[in-house]
Amino acid sequence: MEKIAMAFYDSFYKKTWNGNDSLVKELSINQAYQVQDLVTAKRKEVGEQVVGFKVGCTSKAIREQFGLSEPIKGNLFHPNIFDTKEEFDCGHYLNCAIEPEMVLKISEDLQGKDLEDEQLIQAIEYVSPGIEIHEFNFWIKPPTIQELICSGGIHTGLIIGRQKISPHNLNFLEEEFRVYKDNSLVTAGLASEIMGGPLHSLRWLVNSLTEKDASLMAGSYVIPGSPVELVEIDQHVDLRVEIDKLGSVSTYFRSS
Repeated sequence: MEKIAMAFYDSFYKKTWNGNDSLVKELSINQAYQVQDLVTAKRKEVGEQVVGFKVGCTSKAIREQFGLSEPIKGNLFHPNIFDTKEEFDCGHYLNCAIEPEMVLKISEDLQGKDLEDEQLIQAIEYVSPGIEIHEFNFWIKPPTIQELICSGGIHTGLIIGRQKISPHNLNFLEEEFRVYKDNSLVTAGLASEIMGGPLHSLRWLVNSLTEKDASLMAGSYVIPGSPVELVEIDQHVDLRVEIDKLGSVSTYFRSS
């Protein structure tokens, strides 16, 4: 698995693939997460820091596409966490794409199975609007869940808006997510479409960590998933994400 991990590590930084497709396809789900852990260790060796988690494949349609009974998780890394930033070069990414996200800042350690909503809410310091950046690129055709997990959910970065809203001001069900390109609405969806609500996604993440005798640590960021499809960014475009009760976050994607 070390060779597979090195191939995914190199693919992130060098934008090329030198891995063995067949070996990746043969991985079990647990082995794919072991590869993800190895990639994480290599990224930490070069100075990156894990600052939280993402939950992906939160919609029923995407899980059915990959034959999954549950979502996946991946890590969020510093320095790829950005405060509101005016401009990005989408040419730095392989097939740049984004998703709108609620960004949860965790204020106390969470561990345990099937925690109640109130316990989860009490552990959230604040919620911000966010834009998750992806490289919507699969080296192996057709795409496999093994590659998705090994790559950390094709996650590349996260832009976090300035707003810091109390979780007690949200119901985590009825908030609408909207994505605009050049002020034109391109997609929208309700928070309830994220596994029945972002709190269900957060609970799944805590369950998953607990099963490995780990916990969700205070100070972590969590992005619990998006209710809408990936939005590809392939040209000069003003991009804005709006989420009810949270506000908006914007950036400009230029093409080099």
